[in-house]
Amino acid sequence: MADDQTTIAVHHTKPVLDVRNLGVRFDSHIGAVRAVRDVSFTLEPGETLGIVGESGSGKSVTSLAIMGLLPMPPAVVESGEVLFDGRDLLTLPQRQMRKIRGGALSMIFQDPMTSLNPLLTVGKQLGEVLAIHEGLRGRKARARCAAALDNVGIPNPEQRLAAYPHELSGGMRQRVMIAMGLLCNPKVLIADEPTTALDVTIQAQILELMQRLQAEHGTAIVLITHDLGVVAGMVDRVQVMYAGRVVEKAPADPLFAQPMHPYTRGLLASIPTLEGSPGKRLFSIDGQPPDLADLPPGCSFAPRCTLANERCRESEPPLELAGEGQGVHRRYSACFELDRLLLDSRASLPAPTNSAEEVQR
Repeated sequence: MADDQTTIAVHHTKPVLDVRNLGVRFDSHIGAVRAVRDVSFTLEPGETLGIVGESGSGKSVTSLAIMGLLPMPPAVVESGEVLFDGRDLLTLPQRQMRKIRGGALSMIFQDPMTSLNPLLTVGKQLGEVLAIHEGLRGRKARARCAAALDNVGIPNPEQRLAAYPHELSGGMRQRVMIAMGLLCNPKVLIADEPTTALDVTIQAQILELMQRLQAEHGTAIVLITHDLGVVAGMVDRVQVMYAGRVVEKAPADPLFAQPMHPYTRGLLASIPTLEGSPGKRLFSIDGQPPDLADLPPGCSFAPRCTLANERCRESEPPLELAGEGQGVHRRYSACFELDRLLLDSRASLPAPTNSAEEVQR
């Protein structure tokens, strides 16, 4: 996580990415599926934002909308702006987006098997990035590609450039995707579950590489992950999503110390701790996420929440300022029962015992 001096410097700069009220739906045979609802956040140079939540909460759809990679149809961007260096990416033609995507704005995709072209060698796919965005070809490009593979821990990188994706293991394919995302030293890197299928040693190496890139080039990172340990060790701020919308956002340390939404509290309570009893069952949140094609009225989390009352089931709580703090240190929560959550732990979900440092370990 950034130290205090770095954080102070970051927060006085202009945002490199500013997402405002983004809304995305998918038109299907069962009706309109609203996958992203009124999502907003800013990202400044050198800052890392963590986006967490269950599968289906809208994390990946948000990132694909930013990158301009949603299939249209069935996807429809209903509302919002995505300002990158002052330009709204949602209004740019695809020709201009291709010049930005993969260069100044890059993404590490979650599934390397479907993201890599099975008909092209690894070297061809990496080289194409350098040719499009930097005009680099030939031996210099090949040397740069080999160095990128070496940086992500792939042995014999020169030989691997001639390999096809199916000739590599799942972990190696994931590392190729990471190398591709970092190849042009992007201003903004969106990492969607970047350490999936990697063992803990390689995971630590990849996260260290991302942090080094950030320190050297001021790269801003959006880290999408289910791993709260990675979040605790990497990010400056956390945004928690549920049923397509943001339900809590806060600086990382305060969020781990005192979550301000029942859903966040449940996520943290489900993490095993070093002090936990080996025979004790882990906490789990009852129920399932809602059907986005048929959202219930009121708070989407109400059917699974032990604090929910009639007001929660009738009206959706807005995302409002919660507690003290200035600027990006402000905390926001979408919960009508926040006071009760904070004051009466017996009526709420089990209080998490994890500090950010404990979760990271």
